[in-house]
Amino acid sequence: MFETIDHRLTVPLDYANPDATSIEVFAREVVPPGGDALPMLVYLQGGPGHESPRPDSRPAGPAWLTRALQDYRVLFLDQRGTGLSTPFGLHTMAELGGSPETVATYVTHFRADAIVQDTERFRAHLGLETVSLLGQSFGGFTSLHYLSVAPGSLGEVFFTGGLPPIGRHCDEVYAATFDVQRTKNKQFYDRFPHAREQMLRAVKLCDAGEVLLPGGKPLTSRLLRSIGNHMGFTGGDQVLAYLLERDPRSPAFGADVATLLPFKGRNPLYSVIHESSYSDGCITNWSAERVLPEDFAADATLFTSEHLFPWHFVDDDGLAPYREVAELLAQHQWPRLYSADVLAQNTVPAAAAVFTTDPFVDLRFSRETAEMIPNLSVWETPDHDHNAIRADGGEILDVLFGRVHDTRQ
Repeated sequence: MFETIDHRLTVPLDYANPDATSIEVFAREVVPPGGDALPMLVYLQGGPGHESPRPDSRPAGPAWLTRALQDYRVLFLDQRGTGLSTPFGLHTMAELGGSPETVATYVTHFRADAIVQDTERFRAHLGLETVSLLGQSFGGFTSLHYLSVAPGSLGEVFFTGGLPPIGRHCDEVYAATFDVQRTKNKQFYDRFPHAREQMLRAVKLCDAGEVLLPGGKPLTSRLLRSIGNHMGFTGGDQVLAYLLERDPRSPAFGADVATLLPFKGRNPLYSVIHESSYSDGCITNWSAERVLPEDFAADATLFTSEHLFPWHFVDDDGLAPYREVAELLAQHQWPRLYSADVLAQNTVPAAAAVFTTDPFVDLRFSRETAEMIPNLSVWETPDHDHNAIRADGGEILDVLFGRVHDTRQ
């Protein structure tokens, strides 16, 4: 068992203009019995735009949390705009007057740079000289920004599936993810040979308007293809294979696809600012759409992955209200997130789990980043998927903690 302590802080929407709009950010501290004096490990969730898992729920990964609590207290941060932090949604747009320009400006303050400053506020609130970080996926991107701007606030940093490229244009990043996704498709159809014919039938029925989502709206074939992101998760291929066994016209098929879609109305912030997370100082301009390979454009059986397209804001009713905001953000000049000069002088002990077949964070770029950062121990493994912290979290943390803690002895 463990004790939980809730923390809520009022912070500036824009740290460069702290006397203007304020929002609230929530975090839940988990303390093991007798662990009041343990160092603090801040869990930075994937996303952007997803709340932190709840510490006693299955997605939180009981194995990793149990392991972490042997050495740390753990702080689960709800990123701004999510969970119990001030949420972003249709009500926000109404409160801001409905102007797409105003809403787009508001949303520019929800990237990794603002999340780091929020975490700094919690560190000060808790009276801590330093905190340690566990960054999963986008949380790893956030952790690398933290190392770039406030390394003195960090005791240790652990990355799982989230060691991002530095200084690479987002077009290069998306081109690399399509290359890996192509391999994922081949492996899927090699494992489930009948699935290609089943997928082709489903695509044809979608194009004929005969596959319906809950609520009765037709499912488009391009939305169906977008559930290929699950090929990057443990057990994801099996989930897709079981789905394609069904009659696509059945209510169960449409309902299950709706739950599998990577971009949907439950977390609109994730969709609206998704491409910005790959921008280390560039305008994204719908990067995934612009670099879409010819074979993906021509072959309707090829699943895409975590690739955001403008049509997501047309085909999904839950995202349609954010279409103009997303268009404006696609033309926004995002600032740099990482400082190669600062990272080259890193003294903070760090360890990263790099999953060699990860379709979301390219292996080559992770290696390139690792070579830039001293004091970073990298564990490359082909035996885990992007979501390994959930499925095999205890084992993952055993390796990462061991690599950092052994250097302190």
